[in-house]
Amino acid sequence: MLLTRDAIKFSWQALTANTTRTFLMLLAMSIGVGSVVILTSLGEGARNYVTAEFSALGTNLVIVIPGRSETSGGNPATMMGVTERDLTINDAVALTRNPDVLRIAPLNIGAAEVSWQGRKREITIQGSSHELLKLRQWKMSQGKFLPKMDLERAKSVCVIGNKVRNEIFGAHSALGQWMRIGDRRYRVIGILDSEGQSLGIDIGDTVIIPVASAQSLFNVPSLFRIFVEVKTRAAIPEVITFIKETLRERHQGVEDVTVITQDAVLATFDRILGALTYAVGGIAAISLAVAGILIMNVMLVTVSQRTSEIGLLKSLGASEQNILMLILIEAVLLSTLGAILGFILGQLGSWAIRSAFPVLPAYAPLWATFASLFVAMLTGVLFSLLPAKKAARLNPVDALMRH
Repeated sequence: MLLTRDAIKFSWQALTANTTRTFLMLLAMSIGVGSVVILTSLGEGARNYVTAEFSALGTNLVIVIPGRSETSGGNPATMMGVTERDLTINDAVALTRNPDVLRIAPLNIGAAEVSWQGRKREITIQGSSHELLKLRQWKMSQGKFLPKMDLERAKSVCVIGNKVRNEIFGAHSALGQWMRIGDRRYRVIGILDSEGQSLGIDIGDTVIIPVASAQSLFNVPSLFRIFVEVKTRAAIPEVITFIKETLRERHQGVEDVTVITQDAVLATFDRILGALTYAVGGIAAISLAVAGILIMNVMLVTVSQRTSEIGLLKSLGASEQNILMLILIEAVLLSTLGAILGFILGQLGSWAIRSAFPVLPAYAPLWATFASLFVAMLTGVLFSLLPAKKAARLNPVDALMRH
């Protein structure tokens, strides 16, 4: 035990005797570990952000998209929600006939100028139904959501987000006011309390009107999407089959829609972003190998500079194992300190990312943190074996003569 303690003390004194050399090796190792932590936190943050975005849509969700996806590639018209056969409001109503369907919410999206008493802005307009509130799990701040009514009926009412309320109405009360959207007037009946992003749309910066009103406003006969919420997860496959068969029957025997599930989309993004996290972690880990090579080169130079010291130790009775242990302990101390410093730098970098982008939960996964620390220490030790063996094999007489 005494020998180990003395060896650690001796190695520590050797490191502190040359602060510039020690600092450079610590810097190299800490940059490697910090890079792994920061880059994997970015990848994991992106994955968690996408997961949260889709979770905000609700549970057991099935999405009906106009246009059939082909394996040969996407159709630009499909991406715009325009197909030869329109996805209509009647199609959406037909999907409610299945007992496993809890609710449906048709959706149209467009942009229009919103104005009130001289204040105007271009704002995203969503056309939907009463069920959208529960499906998206939103909450109301004031007033009420769109009324429950016939989907084909256009009504001049709207619900606005908090940001729209603040920028258009300012200190004035928005409830009950008539607001112009495009060339038409709509009465504000409610204000959303929810904030944040939902599939790229700022909830606070949107206006929601009845779906029939949106079709009239934007002069489009087709729906952009139909959201279908299923009562249970187990019933999703049967509901998907029902949707396809119902719409194929309504569209003259042609299957011209794409039906996807929330879980399927989420799983795809999860695989892509998971692979991205591993990839950037692997790229960052290369810097750990570079740091190990630096340690090896510096240790080789150090051994050549300390030949007389090593020769003196061997002449006093130190064995090859003792010399080998001294060099390896020095490498372990360097790697451990560099790994700890890199971990701290990585956590500070992740914190800076979260501060700059609050919506991105940039936390490094545990596997990346422990792997970077382990690889840093392993790299330092492995790359120090060559200089350690070289020092251990020095002849004490020749080493002293090279003083």
